[in-house]
Amino acid sequence: MKAGKLTQSVVKALQSRPGDYVQWCGELPGFGCRVRPSGAKSFVAQYRIGGRRGVTRKVTIGSYGKLTVEEARTEAKRILRNAELGNDEAAERAKVRKEMTVAELCDEYLREGVDHKKVSTLATDKGRIERHIKPLLGNRRIGSIEDADVSRFMKDVANGKTAADVKTGKFGRAIVTGGKGTATRTVRLLGGIFAYAVKQKYLKMNPRAGVKVYADKKGERYLSADELARLGDALREAETIGLPWIMREGAKAKHRPKDADTQREIISVHAIAAIRLLILTGCRAGEILKLKWQDVDFERGFLNLSDSKTGAKVVVLAAPAMAVLEGIPRVKDNPYVIVGDKPGQPRSDLKRPWARVTVRAGLADVRLHDLRHTFASAGAGAGMGLPIVGKLLGHASQATTARYAHLADDPLRQGANLIAGSLAARLAGSTGNVVPIRGEQTNG
Repeated sequence: MKAGKLTQSVVKALQSRPGDYVQWCGELPGFGCRVRPSGAKSFVAQYRIGGRRGVTRKVTIGSYGKLTVEEARTEAKRILRNAELGNDEAAERAKVRKEMTVAELCDEYLREGVDHKKVSTLATDKGRIERHIKPLLGNRRIGSIEDADVSRFMKDVANGKTAADVKTGKFGRAIVTGGKGTATRTVRLLGGIFAYAVKQKYLKMNPRAGVKVYADKKGERYLSADELARLGDALREAETIGLPWIMREGAKAKHRPKDADTQREIISVHAIAAIRLLILTGCRAGEILKLKWQDVDFERGFLNLSDSKTGAKVVVLAAPAMAVLEGIPRVKDNPYVIVGDKPGQPRSDLKRPWARVTVRAGLADVRLHDLRHTFASAGAGAGMGLPIVGKLLGHASQATTARYAHLADDPLRQGANLIAGSLAARLAGSTGNVVPIRGEQTNG
């Protein structure tokens, strides 16, 4: 069936699909509207240079919303008419784009090349672009950037050349630091931006290729058996008798406790449970904070996460993690497992309780994400195969992980029990009780 004329109503009604597609106009051959998975729409013109066996070119005319269909049609006619005369619009644009600045390339990348990225990742990318890439390379033409320039850029970021105290609002501030970790991650982003330029044929080679980055030690911190025992003691203290108040030097008298009964602070049972779940499951903080009761399969022992950093996934729960979940009080009319102060909403973060607990445990240098690394380290240290550890952490594809949900007693279940059982024992220290793994017998 021949496609109809591309009109404003037709374009407006176009729906997104898992992959890009173009709705072509039946009246003007070579004129179409490209629809991306994100729903973004742009007008394109496609033509052939060199006769029937020549090379097919496709150029973007502009975005739907900024251009009307008729404005785009007029431009498409011009491009197609020039192609008949032997003028290659795409080649001319590529030549111009080669002379675009790095800042202009970054802006286009953020508009056109990030459909696959999550909102949180995109926010981090924008920060690195604005605070590191643009200040050092923004005015350079992309065609002039070589691997030596990328290496110099990495060293400059590592040495703190872009460090700054940035005002983020009327009262807000953001301290921009350098360091090798920041330099490595920013260069990797820069490489992705240049890869986009190569894909768009603005460049022939990626200048990031061949540049050796610093070893990224992010996440290498993990807790020893002694540190886990101290953390476990602090968690128990926080949820029972409370943690001692820490008096800030110079704090006003009206903010100090008036009597002995207020000398300690009991931390929310939901916050403490969230920290325990991070230790015993290897999940990311966002996955636990956004967890809903409907996602918890108590019967089979799984968390069914519809959205995570790597997409939907299934998390295998060991007995200690199940025990934590079963002990969390439910709040009426709130679907979330870890609730906060706002009715019907989850707790937004764990910064304050984590800071209080880690200071008490003498672990002020430990991050929440280090609990995930501790989970993986416990599995690797126990001689477990890395593929199993990777699957437990959700590093494998959804299809690979999901098929284990139908098995009652498989390597993933054994792995989860082994890791969480070991971690729970360390958390319990010498005074706590260890939850036995289901299916195992205990003496007594």
